[in-house]
Amino acid sequence: MDWTAATAPSLYDIALLAEETRKALPQPFDYPARSVVIQVEELADQEMLAELEIDDPYELTGLYDGIPLTERSVMDQPEQPDIIWLFRRAILEEWAERGDVTLAELVNNVVIHEFAHHFGWSDKDIARIDQWWE
Repeated sequence: MDWTAATAPSLYDIALLAEETRKALPQPFDYPARSVVIQVEELADQEMLAELEIDDPYELTGLYDGIPLTERSVMDQPEQPDIIWLFRRAILEEWAERGDVTLAELVNNVVIHEFAHHFGWSDKDIARIDQWWE
């Protein structure tokens, strides 16, 4: 294989993989998942890390920012849409360290985990959608 022209996956590449995961969600989750914004950044910012009490930005591959559907009431007036944050460099670091999964598998796992927060899924619920959890 000729590696001379190879480049690291971009923010856009990670976003495409995340969209594939969203599109593959089964009913009845596929439609409501469309309202969640998926945002890919290089790394989590210092404010996010401080809120989560995380020192190393490479420890955070994804984050759900919103009110889970299981906790919402009609009184909740969101100021912004629910967002799933993905952090490219942290994902690539974990992918390289693991060495035993494809990038698509890892992004799928992170996205499913973050949608689990949105939908209020248990580990058992997640395992029905993502075999990684079995």
